[in-house]
Amino acid sequence: MKKTHILGIVVIALAIGIIISTAGDASSYVTFTQAAELAKSGESDGVHVVGTLTKDAQGKIINMVYQPQVDPNRFEFTLIDTENHLQKVVYNSPKPQDFDRSEQVVVIGSMQGDHFRADKILLKCPSKYQDNKLETKEYEAKTAKL
Repeated sequence: MKKTHILGIVVIALAIGIIISTAGDASSYVTFTQAAELAKSGESDGVHVVGTLTKDAQGKIINMVYQPQVDPNRFEFTLIDTENHLQKVVYNSPKPQDFDRSEQVVVIGSMQGDHFRADKILLKCPSKYQDNKLETKEYEAKTAKL
């Protein structure tokens, strides 16, 4: 075999390895009901749940608990998924900066008992520069230090 053939085979093998390794890390979009079923079956991989926040008539978020003076690394809120199922979400990090302005929220994590534990939060906020466009921000759980 020529050196170019061997090099080509090695490159193809590396590409296949990279594709297989990244496909294994991909999580799926589910509802809270499906996330609970996955947790009961022992599936510990993170899943994405898309939802909206519960807001009152004035646009204020209902059932949001964040007390940084008590515990800056505990943020709780209620999310409504695409099947209109209400679920308490616990995020063990400080509250994301633009959370109150969010139109839609994607939480990445898993069900744990009676709540969904979020490892990451993706916010879909209305853009302040362009009408009818959404601005996306990603927040990853990091422990705040006092």
